[in-house]
Amino acid sequence: MPVKIRLQRHGKKGKPFYWIVAADVRAKRDGKFLEKLGIYNPNTNPATVEVNVEQALEWLQNGAQPTNTARTLLSYRGVMYKHHLQGGVSKGALTQEEAEKKFDAWLEEKNAKIQSKVDGLTKQADESRSVRLAAEKEISDKRKAAALEAAAEQTEETATEETTTEATPADAAPVAEETPTEAVNTEKVEDNATPAEEAPQEEEAPEATASEDEKSTEETPEATQENSEKESDKEE
Repeated sequence: MPVKIRLQRHGKKGKPFYWIVAADVRAKRDGKFLEKLGIYNPNTNPATVEVNVEQALEWLQNGAQPTNTARTLLSYRGVMYKHHLQGGVSKGALTQEEAEKKFDAWLEEKNAKIQSKVDGLTKQADESRSVRLAAEKEISDKRKAAALEAAAEQTEETATEETTTEATPADAAPVAEETPTEAVNTEKVEDNATPAEEAPQEEEAPEATASEDEKSTEETPEATQENSEKESDKEE
């Protein structure tokens, strides 16, 4: 029966988690499998790949064909490279000890690359975290400074209000005392103004009498003429 090394999906929606399995070609993707060879978790950075090298190598030597994704994962963990070395051992190109040494050296180099990548990612995360913390601290410092300035302004305003409230009674007292004097002055001015206005009226009276005397004096000659005429008639 043909066997394939492939992935079997697990996990929840949006966060898949895969098993690396050896299964019959006729089985469903998520159905029955013959043996579980490892796991693959793409949700981490770098991705987590764990493979049982000996079991996977045995299935490859027995004729199992991996899918493209499964081949990439097996190569990531050195299964395909070890399978290639075992082919050289079977042909007599190199001994088993030499094949083991080459595989161990390759495995150490691969693990060093993976570790350097992990270290770089952690360093980058720490730097980004430090930058974010510095930005947050700057923002908090600005807020504190603004709060202190607002408090200082408020205290200054309250101090000015207190000084103004303390100064207003002393300023208002003279104003209250000045108002009666102004009223008295206005009354005196009015009192002094009335005799000046009445004086011309008293002086107008002699003028009127003088005019009446003139009229009387003007009218008297006519009266004397009439009397003389009456007397002349009586004598005749």
